[in-house]
Amino acid sequence: MKKHSPSKQKVDVNHYPWYAARFWDGMCVGTWWQLLRRNRFAFSLSRFPTASMTFIANPINSICAAWQALRWQKKVERFSIDESPVFVLGHWRSGTTLLHELLAADERYAPPTTYDCFAPTHFLSTRPLFTRCLRFLVPQQRPMDNMVAGWDRPQEEEFALMNMGAPSVYRMAAFPNHGPTDLDSLDFQGWNERQVREWKEKFVWFLKCVSVREQRPLVLKSPPHLGRIKVLREIFPDARFIHIVRDPHVVFPSTVRLWRSLFETQGLQVPRCTGLEELVFDIFSRLYASFEKDRARLPESQFAEIRYEDLVENPVQRMQEIYAKLDLGDFQAVRPAMQQYLEARSDYQTNRYQVAEQTREQIGQRWSSYITRYGYDV
Repeated sequence: MKKHSPSKQKVDVNHYPWYAARFWDGMCVGTWWQLLRRNRFAFSLSRFPTASMTFIANPINSICAAWQALRWQKKVERFSIDESPVFVLGHWRSGTTLLHELLAADERYAPPTTYDCFAPTHFLSTRPLFTRCLRFLVPQQRPMDNMVAGWDRPQEEEFALMNMGAPSVYRMAAFPNHGPTDLDSLDFQGWNERQVREWKEKFVWFLKCVSVREQRPLVLKSPPHLGRIKVLREIFPDARFIHIVRDPHVVFPSTVRLWRSLFETQGLQVPRCTGLEELVFDIFSRLYASFEKDRARLPESQFAEIRYEDLVENPVQRMQEIYAKLDLGDFQAVRPAMQQYLEARSDYQTNRYQVAEQTREQIGQRWSSYITRYGYDV
């Protein structure tokens, strides 16, 4: 059977219509125009219909943000996050979504939702109305892996940070032909104290907004956090971290597919995907260089680690072990909810990949320390 390079795999985006919500639709006017100016307004003509939806949405976001500030700002400012979050750490396509949703099944914890992260400047005021009226804007499945999507699903707070104006690698998806963007936001290398402080302020503000509504400890997931442990612990010294890993020969082609999917569905340019495989190699290595340096400083009681393959083989048992190690609460209280979640996704099939031998050799060479540490050299 012929093997294909993962960067050449076709991403099916037919079920992602032109009017569907894009990341940028949640930005306020100033943040959106900053993104456009930075990229010299270099739209592809065929992407103007989708861009037009963003131009319509941004003023609405600005008005709603002003309304939320009027109603909620003082309450959010006075609010204190007394219980540190639980962070799910892992590279893209390592099983972080599965782990995040299993934790979110526990009603004692709360994740940010897709709508929270889409509209971080006004979700406290608009969530009840907009999630009902705008349900048609969100496809039922994610285009990169067919997992269930929706306004109320757990989501990465990285999208919220981006829509609030913080540097993020996800901004690369807007103008993918302009190359890598904001890679320093992965580990804050080269950032000065002011830049780190401003990032912290946006991050904490968003988490306080979610916490004001939920009044529960948060469970958070964003792959870029893998390289940010030091800064996250400066904010939340008692935070607990769960690190999930997966066979890199699956992670690599799946991550390439992820970025291709983001470029296709979110991009304001028709993507060429030049250098995409090299970008995936570099980001992975950069994140794990930072992670391996910082994990040594984590107290044993605040850190758990699991392989994706072990989690899917026996998810209830593995989650029980994580709960015990990190003292997350009585596991028996959440066992029925987790089993119900697992039964609902029992027919879910992961994507399968055929990786060219040359690419497999590159993975083995460039990610060799990861392969050895986590037992994928067998």
